[in-house]
Amino acid sequence: MNSTYEFFSRLIGTLAVILVVATYAGSTQLLKKYLGKKRNWKFLLLTGLFGGLFGVYGNISGVSLNGAVISVRDIGPMLGGFIGGPVSGLIAGAIAGLHRLSMGGITAQACVAATCSIGLLCGLLARFCPAVLKKHYWTLLVGVVMEALHLGLVLIMVKPFSEALDIVRQIALPFISVNAIGIASMMGVIHFIERQQALSLERERMKSELEVASVIQRSLLPKLSDNYPGRPELALRASMQAAKQVGGDFYDAFFVGPDKVAFLIGDVSGKGVPAALFMASAKTVLQNCIRDNPDLAQAFAVANNALVEGNEADMFVTVWAGVLELDSGLLRFVSAGHNPPVLIHEGVPAFVKSANSFVLAGIEDMRYKARELRLEPGDTLFLYTDGVTEATTRKNELYGNQRLLDCLSGCGGAEVQGVLDRVKASVDSFVRDNEQFDDITMLCVKWR
Repeated sequence: MNSTYEFFSRLIGTLAVILVVATYAGSTQLLKKYLGKKRNWKFLLLTGLFGGLFGVYGNISGVSLNGAVISVRDIGPMLGGFIGGPVSGLIAGAIAGLHRLSMGGITAQACVAATCSIGLLCGLLARFCPAVLKKHYWTLLVGVVMEALHLGLVLIMVKPFSEALDIVRQIALPFISVNAIGIASMMGVIHFIERQQALSLERERMKSELEVASVIQRSLLPKLSDNYPGRPELALRASMQAAKQVGGDFYDAFFVGPDKVAFLIGDVSGKGVPAALFMASAKTVLQNCIRDNPDLAQAFAVANNALVEGNEADMFVTVWAGVLELDSGLLRFVSAGHNPPVLIHEGVPAFVKSANSFVLAGIEDMRYKARELRLEPGDTLFLYTDGVTEATTRKNELYGNQRLLDCLSGCGGAEVQGVLDRVKASVDSFVRDNEQFDDITMLCVKWR
């Protein structure tokens, strides 16, 4: 009955229950709800009580041997000391020890002295050498030393010595090994839970910062309402739907003269925060260069060199930009590696075909060529990023150019917002519940 196998079996079973309870309490932050973040007297008292209850459970589930109770009670005082310091360790040791004393037996007094000493010593160790508790092998070694101290006190205090020696000889291996492994495992679980909670807090902080970044990014884009830019000859609307909270797509529209409006759309390589930062830089540089240079091709060349400089992240951006004369409908445009826009003339959509120039921020001193297109009254120009045509289903089927043309074929008389809504609805219906992989940005221009 009192064989080594029996000791191991009972002690490990008790240890498993304690580990489960401790893991649950830590993962649900059960104690933290009541203790708060400061180590005040409530923290010390409740931590000590928590450790003491573990010790009491160890006593109850222990194995009797010649007046001794073989158990994992010392894990409670060790845990109390490691977490709460010497005061908590002493409280846990006193609770577990006094309960053991009430059970009687020749080792009762020695066990009281041992549990109190172990709780106090572990608390002092946590106070003055906290780095030791971060390493599993050091915690294991501390557990071995504490249990050896416990058995040493039994040999010193229990009389007759021969009977104490016989008890120690039978229980030493399971008693020391299970308790030492138990406290090392418990501290490992506690450290793991602490790391997970820290990661959770960091994720929440990053989520909050990304939400702020998303608001800031959207504030950088112009608000294109129904009456923008305040001229009856032109209607402009745009939309951007980032794949993540922030993205690399952008659009812009601004006057470059009394009767000239520039508008553009861009797509930065990559996604997330890096793309969003580069997007803000690219948008500002492009706007300044287009306003300062009447020659659109030259404006692109200057913007390219400005973006290449200091581009240590090796990012690039595709851009389509046009400058429209409101009185004549003449549109001068440059495409730097961007998707061709769709011109809807008399209800018939067709891609604006022209040779593409190289992307911006790729290679220094690139040359760009401007081209011309004359809009007719009622013509609509639809600009977009590749998030539209490259939207995919779960079977990796692309939305593609033809579906875009089919969608726009009935938009000849539609207002600009209606065109955007129609395309978005078509893309959403196509991909259904598949996750959005890329940013989707659209800009619609109608010359009346």
